[in-house]
Amino acid sequence: MADAGIVKRLLRFDSCTVSDALDKLGLSGAVIGLAPLTLPGRRVAGRAVTVKLGAPMPNLPKRHLGAGAVMAAEAGDIIVVEHRGRTDVSGWGGLLSRGAVGKGVAAVIVDGACRDVDESRDLGLPVFARAPVPVTARGRVAEHDFNCPITIAGLAVAPGDWLVADGSGVVFIQAARLEEVITVAEDILARETLMARDIDAGVPIGDVMGANYEDMLKKPEIANV
Repeated sequence: MADAGIVKRLLRFDSCTVSDALDKLGLSGAVIGLAPLTLPGRRVAGRAVTVKLGAPMPNLPKRHLGAGAVMAAEAGDIIVVEHRGRTDVSGWGGLLSRGAVGKGVAAVIVDGACRDVDESRDLGLPVFARAPVPVTARGRVAEHDFNCPITIAGLAVAPGDWLVADGSGVVFIQAARLEEVITVAEDILARETLMARDIDAGVPIGDVMGANYEDMLKKPEIANV
């Protein structure tokens, strides 16, 4: 089961705060073009179980794409599908969503299109993707591997990496840098919470969002010794 304590900590942050924390640390992680197709407004966080899709080839495992990841997933995990940005054919579907919900999967991320969007919505499964499409993967796309390194929108993602996804998009966090990112995100959240309070109290926004705001993500300078 995904570490519930880590998930709870990550759910405090929206994807923008996590992206800002990555910027401050000089790390990449935010991907472009993925949006919620079901349950807009639902924020999710969890650990990645990966799927790698590609063209049908001889000698590939005889299983439907995504099925291995569903079986391997633990409650709270998020299935992340490398579909190479394809929007002409589905990289995920309703029966897979049904199986994922049964395993307690928190969400599905597809770098491409998926189908059966209404079914996934009715099941209560958050699905983030590039587009909906009715076209089946059968005979057009195959699973090359699962729980392996993949690429999502040009970003390398490994099994066990973490992510936060919401209406603004999807942001990945390398497992080895998780604590650093959370610490920085906590500082950013605290500062922006105070700024929001001041704005609501009537402080002129130009005063609130001044030089300190613009410099908030600058990396600290190392003094010469």
